[in-house]
Amino acid sequence: MRIKRDLYEQKLLKSRGNGMIKVITGMRRSGKSYLLFNIFADALEKEGTPEDHIIKINLEDRRNSELRDPDNLLQYIDAQLVDDGKYYILLDEIQMVKEFEDVLNSYLQIENVDVFVTGSNAKFLSKDVITEFRGRGHSIMVHPLNFEEYMSAQPQHDVYNMRLLYDYMQYGGLPKTVTMSDENDKKEYLKSLFIQTYLKDIKERYSIQLDADLDELIDVIASGIGSLTNPHKIQNTFRSVKQSRISLDTIKSYIDYMQDAFLIEKAVRYDIKGRKYIDTPAKYYFRDLGLRNARLNFRQTEQTHLMENLIYNELRVRGFAVDVGQLTMFGRNAEGKSERRQLEVDFVCNKGYDRIYIQSAFALPSEEKYEQELRSLKHIDDSFQKVVIVGGMQPTYRNDDGILILNIYDFLLNKVQL
Repeated sequence: MRIKRDLYEQKLLKSRGNGMIKVITGMRRSGKSYLLFNIFADALEKEGTPEDHIIKINLEDRRNSELRDPDNLLQYIDAQLVDDGKYYILLDEIQMVKEFEDVLNSYLQIENVDVFVTGSNAKFLSKDVITEFRGRGHSIMVHPLNFEEYMSAQPQHDVYNMRLLYDYMQYGGLPKTVTMSDENDKKEYLKSLFIQTYLKDIKERYSIQLDADLDELIDVIASGIGSLTNPHKIQNTFRSVKQSRISLDTIKSYIDYMQDAFLIEKAVRYDIKGRKYIDTPAKYYFRDLGLRNARLNFRQTEQTHLMENLIYNELRVRGFAVDVGQLTMFGRNAEGKSERRQLEVDFVCNKGYDRIYIQSAFALPSEEKYEQELRSLKHIDDSFQKVVIVGGMQPTYRNDDGILILNIYDFLLNKVQL
């Protein structure tokens, strides 16, 4: 089974010859190795690169254990460079090599060599990975499969398939789960992966011994996707419900660790009329819904919140910076007294000079619900595009206010360009 990952293939091809070390990073089990050794290597060969000019080394393979020594690795690679042709060095699991930074930096000054690496331990998952290469690294972030990539692995050709969308929201986009047909196998794989890989990485990197509070915090974040929260609120929950004395600084650190391991992302609030950021409260979203659901033993699968998380992830894959919008309105209530109201815009999406305001609405069953979802968008007085993404299979159209009512499938499959 070959899964399409065209976006990342093009990013890798475009990054060639930029004079930097290409670091393929992202959460564990998101398909980085396959992308490097199969998709990218095949693309190079199709363009005419000779096979012997693509040096592929899987450093996790026991057969290559001698190459984990930095000097041995240097000597081995040097021995392959026999002419002035362009060479591509593809190294998987580079963290297996001691002093790997020095090894990779040694090839920066060789004009006919281009270096691409992946890594997947706690150190290599951290947000400061590029500093390992002293500002000479180019990061390419790989996400789990988005819905379009997920559909490329399905035998069915009916892309407007609600069951497949629900399965995707339930089990997420880690490539391994896509190859599994049994639902119980998917569940057990995801639950084991969360504990044995992601959680283990965090605990080992930060030497966390008393981890009960970390486990509880992860559950709190997983339960609250799409809801505004902050460390103070979480601390109060721990004190009142868990009778825990966990400190505010510890909560902040644990949240940072989860972001650093690419498990979650933070979306901060943005005051649309005031044009300023509001640091707290914020929203947190899981990078993979299957892992989020596995963490909660597949008990909390509210479609409304899952769809909001799904939309956030898709926007991030497409390169948007995504914030949570806030509008402050002043008016008078039924008694004629002045009042201050705050309206929320689910997503304020920025890319370059472009901006899009997006509301997520799983369903619009009534005129009242329809008006409720559009209310905040109607009060934004700039000319940027305004969109409501709706679950189900209703047709995509633009209403009389110029707001695009976009079917979730048309959005996920990129049928309508935003």
